[in-house]
Amino acid sequence: MTDAASALLVRPATVADVAAITGIYNEGIRGRTATFETRERTPEEVAGWLGDPRHPVLVAEAEGRLVGWVAASTYRPRECYAGIAEFSVYVAAYARSRRVGDALLAAFLPACEVAGLWKVLSRIFPENEPSRRLCARHGFREVGTYARHGKLDGAWRDVVIVERLLGEAAE
Repeated sequence: MTDAASALLVRPATVADVAAITGIYNEGIRGRTATFETRERTPEEVAGWLGDPRHPVLVAEAEGRLVGWVAASTYRPRECYAGIAEFSVYVAAYARSRRVGDALLAAFLPACEVAGLWKVLSRIFPENEPSRRLCARHGFREVGTYARHGKLDGAWRDVVIVERLLGEAAE
């Protein structure tokens, strides 16, 4: 899918994208605004995200360079939750405020529905307003806050839970 306004190409991730995905994720980990994770990931770990047809992983390219990614992952291992996925979306720092996240979510949500998912959800730090606005623009609702959900660099942090129903569940 090409977004003519910003010259973005959104497509399924491949093994060739793993190094760039890893770099963008690790930049996000270092930034401390989007995840509780503090240990940077290796390309080998990120490669394990690919290949599960129930959990789409998409990337956005601009001018031949990967500028963002979105990925679904298992919500809970119990079979009754097989149609629910958690998701993460990350945009390279230099590419933020260029609607990369919008292009990614616009392609990701239909891909999740095709994969058989009926709900996608995530947790966002309350002060991460850009991510909260992105999710709101794509029909996510904020369903509550987990108080003191985890510690980051020794400080308790809350998270806002967002969800979006898909397909028959959204009707």
